[in-house]
Amino acid sequence: MAVTKIRKVSSWILLASTFVTLVILGLFFFGGSDEPYKGEYWAPTYLGLLLNWMYILFAVCAGATLIFAVWQFISNLKINPRGAIGGLVVILAFFALLFITYTIGSDAKVNVLNSEAQAYNVPFWLKVTDMWLYSTYTLVVLVVLAIFSGSLKRMLNK
Repeated sequence: MAVTKIRKVSSWILLASTFVTLVILGLFFFGGSDEPYKGEYWAPTYLGLLLNWMYILFAVCAGATLIFAVWQFISNLKINPRGAIGGLVVILAFFALLFITYTIGSDAKVNVLNSEAQAYNVPFWLKVTDMWLYSTYTLVVLVVLAIFSGSLKRMLNK
């Protein structure tokens, strides 16, 4: 019974967030544009709303991931301590990846930005940007390798 309730709640949350996202995307694409750049650039009116919604979705997703990872670690620690430590190693490896990619990120200033963007043209934000880009590239490569290795393993086991 609990699984059915969880499934219903998660389905309703998925539908609600999808509906809100589609409404916001509709406003973004069809809601008009500001003219601060006099036609030189497209400046949608609802860009701030779209960005704020994406920040909210990212924060909820990251928070839920961390909460459920800790919850799974604690529940597995009682049943299967070795498996729980394995899950903890994955979380620590992810944070190690973020630290390593932040460390190798460049802090060279970008010269083509306008005056408003110069506030973010500092070493911290430049390194954070590189950290997310390098981490994304690394995780995409790892996902592709996992897909190919899983397929290869399944083919060899037949």
